[in-house]
Amino acid sequence: MGSIDTPTITENGSTQSQAAAPSGGDHKPPASANGAQVEVSPEPEGTKKRRSSMLPLEVGTRVMCRWRDGKYHPVKVIERRKMPYAVPYDYEYYVHYTEFNRRLDEWVKLEQLDLDSVETVVDEKVEDKVTSLKMTRHQKRKIDETHVEVGHEELDAASLREHEEFTKVKNIATIELGRYEIETWYFSPFPPEYNDSLKLYFCEFCLNFMKRKEQLQRHMRKCDLKHPPGDEIYRSGTLSMFEVDGKKNKVYGQNLCYLAKLFLDHKTLYYDVDLFLFYVLCECDDRGCHMVGYFSKEKHSEESYNLACILTLPPYQRKGYGKFLIAFSYELSKKEGKVGTPERPLSDLGLLSYRGYWTRVLLDILKKHKGNISIKELSDMTAIKAEDILTTLQSLELIQYRKGQHVICADPKVLDRHLKAAGRGGLEVDVSKLIWTPYKEQS
Repeated sequence: MGSIDTPTITENGSTQSQAAAPSGGDHKPPASANGAQVEVSPEPEGTKKRRSSMLPLEVGTRVMCRWRDGKYHPVKVIERRKMPYAVPYDYEYYVHYTEFNRRLDEWVKLEQLDLDSVETVVDEKVEDKVTSLKMTRHQKRKIDETHVEVGHEELDAASLREHEEFTKVKNIATIELGRYEIETWYFSPFPPEYNDSLKLYFCEFCLNFMKRKEQLQRHMRKCDLKHPPGDEIYRSGTLSMFEVDGKKNKVYGQNLCYLAKLFLDHKTLYYDVDLFLFYVLCECDDRGCHMVGYFSKEKHSEESYNLACILTLPPYQRKGYGKFLIAFSYELSKKEGKVGTPERPLSDLGLLSYRGYWTRVLLDILKKHKGNISIKELSDMTAIKAEDILTTLQSLELIQYRKGQHVICADPKVLDRHLKAAGRGGLEVDVSKLIWTPYKEQS
């Protein structure tokens, strides 16, 4: 499988590939070694007829497509639309790159498709299996290592298919948020009046969104917010965390969900925000507090969930903020005197992120602790649910079952090896800077 460049954030925040695709359109005759133009023979009439007979391409067609790296990759046609004032076969096609995450889906022109590679439809399950085998763990992480998605157990197979059909085509291509222009990854169910908007402009403080730059500029002259509309519960250096009550700030909570859905594939909460608290992480400067990411949690969870959804915005990814948000959710659980766990099911990447956090926290304690320690004691110290501790230590082969009970085997060299493999812990949460009262104790 050919490699594909990971999209990167440019200085203004827009997501672009590391290699630009050659522009389509003007096809000049190729040059010979001495620079002279080589005459290209006209396309045979039979080939022309065969191509015209397959156009326009049907939804479901599989074909090779030139991506922005200039290379061809296999795609599946998800949707098509006729271009205005176009010749009969002039369609644009919305394609899914079958080797990669849905976030790379995009509209392409016919000239980007290699019609000689058009395939008949193959069995979905067989194709998915082949694709997963072709992808190395490193390549999967390179494309996917950006966010955690949690909390979709309510979607059965039929609902999931309906969700994917409803959200198959990205409706908003880019957003402007503060000083960043960001390419979106997924569909988000904005109100119908925004259906014709390829780009939206967000106020980075109240998260109201508009269709035009001029509207945003007028709004910014009137908007007096310089931070999320909630209580600041943490400030350390330039980092700040605000707690926003979904019931008290319903519009902000809904706008945050619209925004987050652009970067989370299976997020389902949009309107019913009253039962949730949103913890919004900001970088602060003399212009205000600029949102970096957030996590949400239920005000009251019978299942001990301390986190429902978590996102770091693309311009701020790979800086340790995701790990910081996970650690922060556990610090809140400690303050509540409860154990916590993220809402299930976790995505593969979500499990990877949490397993890394659990590993680092637990092994740090085991390295320093003298004598025996139980899983219950570890849970009390860390606020990590006992089941998560047990599965983490079992995955590291650090636990054995002897005489009816689990025994932790903590060889220092083995612990060091696992800690090294777990990677760095990201930004530290300075607990002394956390000023917070659990929700149940608020008046």
